[in-house]
Amino acid sequence: MEIIGSIGIILGVIAIILFALKEIHITVAAPLATLIVVLLNQMDIVTFMLGSESGNFMGALGNYIVKFFAIFLLGAVLAKFMEESGATISIADFILKKFGTQNPYRVLVAIFIVAVILTYGGISLFVVMFAVIPLARTLFKKLDIAWNLIQIPVWLGIGTVTMTILPGTPAIQNVIPIQFLGTSLVAAAIPSIAGALGCTAFGLFYMKYCLNKSLKAGETYATYADDVEESRAERELPGFFASILPLVTLIIIAVLGSTFGNEFVRKNVIYVALIVAILLAVVLFNKHIPDKIRTLSIGASGSIAPIFATASAVAFGSVLMAAPGFEFFSNLITSIPGDPLISLTVLTACISAITGSSSGTLGIVMPNFTDFYLNAGIHPELIHRVAAIASNITTLVPQSGVLLTFLALTKLNHKNGFKEAFITVTVGCAIAVVIVIVLGKFML
Repeated sequence: MEIIGSIGIILGVIAIILFALKEIHITVAAPLATLIVVLLNQMDIVTFMLGSESGNFMGALGNYIVKFFAIFLLGAVLAKFMEESGATISIADFILKKFGTQNPYRVLVAIFIVAVILTYGGISLFVVMFAVIPLARTLFKKLDIAWNLIQIPVWLGIGTVTMTILPGTPAIQNVIPIQFLGTSLVAAAIPSIAGALGCTAFGLFYMKYCLNKSLKAGETYATYADDVEESRAERELPGFFASILPLVTLIIIAVLGSTFGNEFVRKNVIYVALIVAILLAVVLFNKHIPDKIRTLSIGASGSIAPIFATASAVAFGSVLMAAPGFEFFSNLITSIPGDPLISLTVLTACISAITGSSSGTLGIVMPNFTDFYLNAGIHPELIHRVAAIASNITTLVPQSGVLLTFLALTKLNHKNGFKEAFITVTVGCAIAVVIVIVLGKFML
């Protein structure tokens, strides 16, 4: 029966991937795939699908929402105020003007920097995509460079260094480990900075390589685009410094609180930072947002779908890990010879490939494996940073919701809009995690 249970694990994973590729929403795909795991592992259906314990589907879903809803809510509200006021566009325009719009490589680098600033300031990567892609389309068409190259600067900016690598990032992936390890947003700061530099260096090199290859092949904007330029309505925008002040304030509060605060402050500083940033946005963008109540309501409601999607992936993973058939795979990974950080990286990356969600992966790995790796003698800050980065290595898979959103916005497809994005994120994060492990072993 153990073999059947293990087969059930594999079939459940295949099912959730196929459901996602068929564009079945994760809130539907996850319970269906979970049901396959439960049936083939001869688990009690009512208990493991509807029970309130952390190893049950509804229990795990509810626990995740209770722990992290405030982060999703505040982040979504801030993002909506930045979006509605035009602040994100103002920041993007300013940086693009400074870098110029004539040299293709400089334009790609500018797009990357815009994405980094916005996401490191706590803006949702979905909002950043909505802000940056229409701007980039105009520039790509003007320069007549291949539209599929947009993958590299966008994903390097929103899906690598500011998501899991840089210390101080307010991304949910950097918050989750704190709840289980008692660490802070700046965990393993020096190794993390070195890892971010390594990831960025690879990304910029790969960006240049792909650009030169495309130009040499004679590719143009029309090679991968439908030649339809998305127009942007002219409007009065807030100034650059006013636009960026809420984000800078958020980062400063988060870093100072994480560096100098006590355990309580380190654990909760992100909430204070987000609230202050929101209040600043309300004041600074007063005349740019006519209906503030409506903006607040839309922003708040915008947090519902993302957290339920992520919580559904977490719930699937929690039941999968509670299934008897998973023990075979768990023992196989945790018994990998060598440094336990290697098995932590492999374990986290494998679960990320299954869920297609880095935050969902951490919501599974942290409560289930933290004690194992602490008992192995690994420093909590190193567990925090390695697990966070590893959750990002294989998060960009075909069924990933954020990838599907990107493809819809760019009008690319899996054939021409996935390979370069996957290489950018996966190789960049793999380089970063190696650097963090090597330096962390000496410094922590």
